[in-house]
Amino acid sequence: MTPADLAELLRTTAAAVLAEHALDPAALPATVTVERPRNPEHGDYATNLALQLGKKVGANPRELAGWLAAALADQRGIAAADVAGPGFVNLRIEASAQNVIVGNVIAAGTGYGTSAELDVKVNLEFVSANPTGPIHIGGTRWAAVGDALGRLLSTQGAQVVREYYFNDHGAQIDRFTNSLIAAAKGEPAPEDGYAGSYIADIASAVLEKEPDALGLPEAEMRETFRAVGVNLMFNHIKESLHQFGTDFDVYTHEDSMHTSGRVEQAIAKLRETGSIYESDGAVWLRTTDFGDDKDRVVIKSDGQPAYIAGDLAYFLDKRQRGFDLCIYMLGADHHGYIARLKAAAAALGDDPDTVEVLIGQMVNLVRDGQPVRMSKRAGTVITLDDLVDAIGVDAARYALIRSSVDTPIDIDLALWSSASAENPVYYVQYAHARLSALARNAAELGITPGTDHLDLLTHDKEGTLIRNIGEFPRVLKTAADLREPHRVSRYLEDLAGDYHRFYDSCRVLPQGDEEPGPLHAARLALCQATRQVIANGLNILGVSAPERM
Repeated sequence: MTPADLAELLRTTAAAVLAEHALDPAALPATVTVERPRNPEHGDYATNLALQLGKKVGANPRELAGWLAAALADQRGIAAADVAGPGFVNLRIEASAQNVIVGNVIAAGTGYGTSAELDVKVNLEFVSANPTGPIHIGGTRWAAVGDALGRLLSTQGAQVVREYYFNDHGAQIDRFTNSLIAAAKGEPAPEDGYAGSYIADIASAVLEKEPDALGLPEAEMRETFRAVGVNLMFNHIKESLHQFGTDFDVYTHEDSMHTSGRVEQAIAKLRETGSIYESDGAVWLRTTDFGDDKDRVVIKSDGQPAYIAGDLAYFLDKRQRGFDLCIYMLGADHHGYIARLKAAAAALGDDPDTVEVLIGQMVNLVRDGQPVRMSKRAGTVITLDDLVDAIGVDAARYALIRSSVDTPIDIDLALWSSASAENPVYYVQYAHARLSALARNAAELGITPGTDHLDLLTHDKEGTLIRNIGEFPRVLKTAADLREPHRVSRYLEDLAGDYHRFYDSCRVLPQGDEEPGPLHAARLALCQATRQVIANGLNILGVSAPERM
């Protein structure tokens, strides 16, 4: 019996109980919640359904819980149902009923945990760092979390397109170009320019491609350094992201919003909706009508488009490409964009809920208890490449995904590079490697996993492990609904712990002269299912599932 099966059984049983006592079954929630109690002594699962229903139907919650428990105790697969506290119902599941989970996992394989429920086309825009320097540590957090979120949404049936918005328009590109030219001339970086050895490297690469660039007329020289330099920088960014395991389906150039007429198209649409007005020689968007804290300038008084002009065109472009949901993953200094982007959608006559904005907090690296403050290559920031060089791709991704993006995180380089149980990624990967070694040893002994005698799995540690495996589909659904891939990593750590405790208590393979029997095959099937779930979870995080460590 899976948690989903149990929830449905609870719902149908509760409907019958309400009808029997002349209470309204329509009061039942659409989704019934069952959870694993923190204390295993309270049962295998628990529900607060009676507490939810009591006030709605005019019944005492504890009395209602008693009726529900009595009805559930007679149901097939339920070993016991007891009332606790003010109206909780604790449930114990018959071993034969819960062990079906093991067979389900083995049958589904890599598809275990997936669903087709989320039938939407999602544009997921993340990283989108300016092509003026390497990816910094904040952008690296989005590279890990964004990629994991895309994988997670896909497991629930969403059609996800990962998109990188290539900011190749505006003042920051001018400053980057000025910095390259200064480096090529052997001059100090401009006061508002970019520092770091990468600037000198790119300037040299520009001169290798265009040896006469410094001798060109001013405008032509600037365009050469801008075009070639930006291309070189962006190629480096894409390669770093690829090596990190993060690739994009679409790269959209901000400059194309301005050169293709999309900005003018967006402004024309806004005029149709009455959301544009002119004041002090500038063109304004009336975003305060849609919840923003102030109206926004779209076209400045000098006739140049403001930054939001590109945002408007870009959102309209996404919707015209058929996306039902546009998720923007932005840095800690972009809180103001939440109201702004939703207001822009509303001003364009669209539903603001088609826009979701996730804000990521800061990341700090720590070594020997002290913050690591500066990259040797980038000069002023810690980069993706610095983090990978320090702890590797798997540990870097896992460390960045493991915490909610709402919270700043400190990454202890010594911890995340260690081969110890204190290192969360090592702990989970070691469980998978241990399970893989067990499978190899079983194969050498001629023992194969068997699902014919799963009813023999009656040990407490077996039951705990099976129930945790059964939670995986619900963990994925919840994590996808809340846009919180960190829930997957925390789940995997719990599952790895349950497996290690099971292994220490339940001998899987025969020892000495002992003949292999049905219990060995059943336990090996449980191990196969556990290994599959860990592999599936690590794949969502973009982290490898090693066979050996």
